[in-house]
Amino acid sequence: MSFQDEILVIGGGVIGVSAAYYLARQGRQVTLLEADEICAGASYGNAGFILPSHIIPLAAPGTLGQGLKWLLDPESPFYIKPRLSLELISWLWRFRAACQQQRMRRSMRLLRELSHRSIELHQELAGLQGLDFGFQKKGYLKLFKTSQGYQKANAEAGLMREFGIEARMMNQAEIREVEPNILPGVSGGLYFPHDAHLIPADFVLQLGRVIEDLGVKIRTSTEVLGFETAPAKILTVKTTRGNFKPDQVILAGGAWSPSLADDLGIRLPIQPAKGYSLTFKRSANSPSIPVMLSEAAVAVSPLAETVRFAGTLELAGWDQSINQRRVNAIVKKAGEYLPGVEGLELAEIWRGFRPCLPDGLPVIGRSSRYKNLILATGHATIGMALGPVTGELVSQLAAHETTQINLTGLRLERFS
Repeated sequence: MSFQDEILVIGGGVIGVSAAYYLARQGRQVTLLEADEICAGASYGNAGFILPSHIIPLAAPGTLGQGLKWLLDPESPFYIKPRLSLELISWLWRFRAACQQQRMRRSMRLLRELSHRSIELHQELAGLQGLDFGFQKKGYLKLFKTSQGYQKANAEAGLMREFGIEARMMNQAEIREVEPNILPGVSGGLYFPHDAHLIPADFVLQLGRVIEDLGVKIRTSTEVLGFETAPAKILTVKTTRGNFKPDQVILAGGAWSPSLADDLGIRLPIQPAKGYSLTFKRSANSPSIPVMLSEAAVAVSPLAETVRFAGTLELAGWDQSINQRRVNAIVKKAGEYLPGVEGLELAEIWRGFRPCLPDGLPVIGRSSRYKNLILATGHATIGMALGPVTGELVSQLAAHETTQINLTGLRLERFS
């Protein structure tokens, strides 16, 4: 069976669903393909942070050195599993090159522009009738326990102000005015008043229902098997549920994007970075705003009736196992900042793969190889935050419009 489609979106996470939404808003005929179910991947286990303040990319000065120090620590927040992999070696080489002050600052300017537009779009979506995904703009608090943490936070605050982002250093008393349930061992904090959070699965699933109402055909359990191409054009997308002959293709497959791109002769230098999130039933002591436990690198997010602890970035290939020692480490470290963590009732342990590019930026842009292919992938840990702006940019690219944000620094060719 064959289907004729105007625009085919591959991927049912936050990026794919957001792209389908803004394309449908243009009045385009859109079909979305998802190998599993909508929101089955990294979007589901996300912390739900929407942070215009989060503009320092993973590739920053000192990150690789710290990662190498943590190499032998199975409980470390950033872990690289030693293995002979040319793809990993190439990724680390590019990552090392991106961990330079000048490159980082260039990335920060781009991330600032993307994240500020995206939170505007999140607010617009939160105002749509029938959508309630727990969007709250209560700010974001980074906590630290050590003098090194204070120095790092103070330097970060200065850097954020340089980029026009409001950041407030706080002592213990000021922290407790914002978030009273913090243990005495926490010595200070850094507060970003304009940040927000939401319930990630609710956002993606509800937006999925909206796009269906707009006429988007959602085909779940539909795995892409390959492509038929002509010079500079994709002719057919082959799937387990038939062939599709689209005018344009949007590749938004997250960590699975490289295998799909390989079939097109396109190399996407994405590593699947495994992360964990632990969801508990909320208690009276649970935080009411998003919190980052700085030295532990654990994100804590209040999600309606639950609280979620998200942490670790593990470059270990496609190892899908749950490392109980790393899970226990998240709980143990969180208990050093927050009261009653050990007594919380566990609702779910999740692990999944985030698509990480070496410079910490996503790829958003039209392919130079196929005139009807648009790439929208590699968002690492900030896919939920940048979903709407990515969708808007994809719709502008599909319409051959000048994009609202200059995408030169986000094109795949930056890795050439």
